[in-house]
Parts: sequence; structure tokens; C-alpha cells
Amino acid sequence: MSLKGKRAIVFVEANYQDLEFWYPVLRLREEGVEVVIVGTGSAESYTGRHGYPLPKVDAVADKVDVKDFDCVIIPGGWAPDVLRRYESVLKIVREAFAQGKVVGAICHAGSVLVSAKVLKGRTATCVAAIKDDMINAGATYVDREVVVDGHLVTSRTPGDLPAFMREIIKVMA
Repeated sequence: MSLKGKRAIVFVEANYQDLEFWYPVLRLREEGVEVVIVGTGSAESYTGRHGYPLPKVDAVADKVDVKDFDCVIIPGGWAPDVLRRYESVLKIVREAFAQGKVVGAICHAGSVLVSAKVLKGRTATCVAAIKDDMINAGATYVDREVVVDGHLVTSRTPGDLPAFMREIIKVMA
């Protein structure tokens, strides 16, 4: 399947979970998606939790218009705890939801969904550490490798990446 002509935002911040960032970037590129790596503006480059560097971001969140994209992916690690503090990031997530764009969140990335206030009435999964936060934000939590609720795709941990990206790609198609 080719997704040529589609565009995706993949967020990044310091201490991103290396696999949860790079696996989606590479899988989307394999499918022909133009991936735009979006940071908060706190730095020009970021290093993952395991020391893998990202040389440079493509754009800063407050300069991005979500209408130009088909998908938004939020990787996990400790990065979501910083991403959720930026109104420009939360605005992109809220607008993506409002416009029916694919939104993917894995592991701790659910905390960005919590802060964006988009989980009420949704079914989702996440890493166990933020399960209560997701429930308190109005989500129905299920413990599965991947959960698809309309255009929302969520997963728990790096081990779930194959299922996560399989479903992201299906929903984007």
C-alpha cells in the first residue's frame, strides 16, 4: 500500500523513546508519507532516552498548520511530559481531532492527549503508569497492544510498535 501524497507530523522533544520515534518515522517514509518532524522550539535538535540523536527538527509547533497534514504521531518516553506543556502542541492535537485527522499516541504520549482534553468518550490504551490519568480524562482504558477508536490509534509500549504502525497505516489509507 502506498500513502504517497500524505503528510504526517511526528512530534519530538528531549528524552523521546528512541524506538517510538524512529519506528513510526521510518515506516511512514516507507509508505511514501512525507514526515515532518516537529519540535517545541526549545532546541534545534534532541537526544532520545537511549542517547540516539536527532540532528535537526523540520519545523516548530507554533509554525505548523495542521490542515496541511493527514496524521499526527506522538511518541513516548519522557518527551510527552514536556510536549504537553506547550499550547502550540496541544492546539495541533485538538485541531487534528476536530478535523478528523489520524492521531497516534504510544506509551506516555497519552499524557499529551490528556492535556489536550480529547479523550472524553474515547477508548484508548497507554503505558500502565498513566492509565489512571487517561481514565480521569474520560477515556475507557483497555489493556491491548493497539486500540483504534475512529481516527485515534493508541498503543502501550515499544513492543507494540508493529501493531501500532499497522493500524496507523490502515487508518491513513
